[in-house]
Amino acid sequence: MGKNEGEENGFDPENHNQEEEEEEKKKHLKEEELSVERIFENQEVPSWRKQLTVRAFVVSFVLSILFSFIVMKFNLTTGIIPSLNVSAGLLGFFFVNTWTKLLQKSGLLRQPFTRQENTVIQTCVVASSGISFSGGYGNYLFAMSERIAKQSTDTLDIKKLSLGWMIGFLFAVSFLGLFSVVPLRKIMIIDFKLTYPSGTATAHLINSFQTPQGAKLAKKQVRELGKFFTVSFLWGFFQWFYTAGENCGFANFPSLGLKAYDSKFYFDFSTTYVGVGMICPHIINISLLVGGILSWGLMWPLIGDRKGDWYPADLSSDSFSGLQGYKVFIAIALILGDGLYNFLKVLSQTIVGLSHQLRYKDASSGLPVADHSSLVSSRLSYDDKRRTQLFLKDQIPTLFAVGGYVAIAAIAMAILPHIFHQLKWYHILVIYIFAPTLAFCNAYGCGLTDWSLGSTYGKLSIFIIGAWAGASQGGVLAGLAACGVMMNIVSTASDLMQDFKTGYLTLASPRSMFVSQIIGTAMGCVISPCVFWLFYKAFDDLGQPGSQYPTPYAVVYRNMALLGVKGFSSLPKNCLLLCYVFFGGAIMINLIRDLVSKKWARFIPVPMAMAIPFYLGSYFAIDMCVGSLILFVWGKINKVKADALAPAVASGLICGDGIWTLPASIFALAGLKPPICMKFLSRGNNAKVDKFLGS
Repeated sequence: MGKNEGEENGFDPENHNQEEEEEEKKKHLKEEELSVERIFENQEVPSWRKQLTVRAFVVSFVLSILFSFIVMKFNLTTGIIPSLNVSAGLLGFFFVNTWTKLLQKSGLLRQPFTRQENTVIQTCVVASSGISFSGGYGNYLFAMSERIAKQSTDTLDIKKLSLGWMIGFLFAVSFLGLFSVVPLRKIMIIDFKLTYPSGTATAHLINSFQTPQGAKLAKKQVRELGKFFTVSFLWGFFQWFYTAGENCGFANFPSLGLKAYDSKFYFDFSTTYVGVGMICPHIINISLLVGGILSWGLMWPLIGDRKGDWYPADLSSDSFSGLQGYKVFIAIALILGDGLYNFLKVLSQTIVGLSHQLRYKDASSGLPVADHSSLVSSRLSYDDKRRTQLFLKDQIPTLFAVGGYVAIAAIAMAILPHIFHQLKWYHILVIYIFAPTLAFCNAYGCGLTDWSLGSTYGKLSIFIIGAWAGASQGGVLAGLAACGVMMNIVSTASDLMQDFKTGYLTLASPRSMFVSQIIGTAMGCVISPCVFWLFYKAFDDLGQPGSQYPTPYAVVYRNMALLGVKGFSSLPKNCLLLCYVFFGGAIMINLIRDLVSKKWARFIPVPMAMAIPFYLGSYFAIDMCVGSLILFVWGKINKVKADALAPAVASGLICGDGIWTLPASIFALAGLKPPICMKFLSRGNNAKVDKFLGS
């Protein structure tokens, strides 16, 4: 019997086919092991209406109040807002899961708790608390007030703060961004497959909650969060109970560390910023510390000693024409340099990525549309097929999005000039014409880099609209109001696309995501102004340098508006030269970070973070570095436990101290003083007191 060609060459076709089949089976099994959706294959996906439950929005409302206090505290202290998505997801899971377990035991449970409902809660809470940032209480909106104007050279262009017009302003500007990018959701999520790292990470967290092992871990995380929430809350109460601040004759709770120039370099036992330090990347915390050492440790003592050469000797260091002016404008130079560099960087990446997507897009590969799942390419994995089918099932009509955008824009053009008579209808029209393009750029860039440039677009609006209106026509207020309009549009657009990515990965309907975002935004338009108003009425020194709530970015944004309408004539002596140096330095540092390898880039500070201590000092930077140190040591001892529980511990520290501000504000409004006064003195001062008492 003769041999065929395959056998003659030592190749058995039958065995080869078996090997191929075995390899294919192994590959298929491996895909099943890695597949998330196979775990949930037997679970029915509820309709978009069933994903929007009453209990979900009740929990969202409670959590929105909590997170609004937390974000507001960050706004009014340092302006650094950490990601609270993990905390929102964890607490949402805890509240609803506990409630459903109780109903299940009593036999009253009608609808089980699903990951889609968890996604709706997280989306609603983040949308609501996000208004606490984009509402401008720590920057453009508070910059309009008389309190902040007194710290600059212009005290004429002011807007008296009122709860009514703040709520009306937010309702007029906060929804437009949601409609601007809705028609692009398929392009962003499916066609371009943008990663949106924060949205993806949140989805993985929510998916893991619903698995047996994930639910077990979630319960551990919630326990840790609750434990450290209690510790942090009680620590806040202890600090209030035993120390009365200025009412007791001293500045703050006992601090540790070097008290450098103007006593701005110390550790003050803040659980909030220890927790923030555990969440923020190490390089951010190090950057804050570097900025503090460079400013309060070196620059301000040098300039302060040369008083008279740099600014009039008869003016105090808190005067805008004095040292305060250098603090503000050098911080502005660093922020603008870093912002411009990253704006151009992300914009270039957006253009290159977009052109690549359009050029190399395979037009022959069919993507599914509603009710046509058979068009899904066989090259897609099981997860991708299932997610894509459901993501495109519940369409949001393009006509609805366009019509909503036009209707809200028309309403805003009619309302905003009545709130800010300096901002004309044609200013708003120009913003709304360009806003969808900028919103797309921001949403696309955020998908690539996880970096939202909403505040950068807002700063551009300050300069453009402020210069257009002119100083004589209230250009300062016009620029700040325009900043709010633009910032809300582009920020909410990128946030919505992040939520769409989360919903895509958890099989939550785009319609439920959109409705949840709208409800959360509406909640935020009422909750966040009320929370700010509580702070504003409770603390008379809100916004003052050296106070408990100095709101550094409010001063920075107002002076940006002054630069836009008045030019460089408002700068103190020699300040322009220093601004050039630090502006160029910020660009150079960013350039070096991008040119060197990742191994070395992680040691190069971030200019945006360095800028904050130039105005505020470094007390919070040391707190945050302590948080980094705790996380580092914990990771060395038990990396698995640290990775799993550190976010929950950090969230507990932040939430506990953050929610303490509610009773603290109420006590301040009621004029309630702490019952015990303690004063901590140095050894030398204590000896003087003993000597005085002895005499």
